[in-house]
Amino acid sequence: MQLWTDAHIRTVLPALAVMLLLGWGLRMLLIRKSLPIRMIPLQVIACMLVALEVGKQVLSFARGYDLYHIPLHVCSLFVFVLPAMAFYRGGHRQRVNTVTCSLCTAVTAMMLIYPNLIYSAENIRGLLTDFMSFHTVVFHNLVMLAFVLILFLELHPHRAAEDGRTVAVFTAGYCAVAATAAQLLKTNYANFYSCNIPVFERLRCALTEQLGSAVTQLLYVLIVAALHILFIQGAFRLYRLLTAAAALERSHSRRLHIP
Repeated sequence: MQLWTDAHIRTVLPALAVMLLLGWGLRMLLIRKSLPIRMIPLQVIACMLVALEVGKQVLSFARGYDLYHIPLHVCSLFVFVLPAMAFYRGGHRQRVNTVTCSLCTAVTAMMLIYPNLIYSAENIRGLLTDFMSFHTVVFHNLVMLAFVLILFLELHPHRAAEDGRTVAVFTAGYCAVAATAAQLLKTNYANFYSCNIPVFERLRCALTEQLGSAVTQLLYVLIVAALHILFIQGAFRLYRLLTAAAALERSHSRRLHIP
């Protein structure tokens, strides 16, 4: 259960530093612009994510298609939710933004806590030689960059109060779809079929011998779903805390500049 490898230390932390500098630079350039102008960098990232996913799907089909490449993973949601936040301007924009920002916070938190679970050192070493590794590394780093830009460019919703229930319902719906597909296709979407963390996978296998596969798998799926909902709900709370702190800082700065 190695949270960070040397390869992650050498790549994730420098990448984060570059993202923060880029976010600050774009803030200095764009923060006084209208929201549609500030949204342009996020739109570029959204298009890049879709292009990467299309490339992955085309290559997978060319190789005989691996069911693991069906976009049912948590991070695959960004192929849908990030373009929705970047381009959608309809009546449900507040809910779309809430879900997208919460998911961005969740993935960024995992990248900073347990990046070895997101992608492996082998993916990093294969960055320039294997498109699937390139896709995995670049895709997740673009999501982290999107999170940085959402905060620095203040792309989050300002007027209506975000609703944590929206995030919980969306996550529960995703879990229902991903968990069902994982069992039917016997493919490990979002850890719903087996666990990528060795110590917990050994526990699951041990319980299977005691309780039987059906009961154990049902309990396992329910626990994993609950953990997904709780973690993303926690990310939603963290995101609200970050935006509240930023709003407080802006208010304080404005008072300091009043003659």
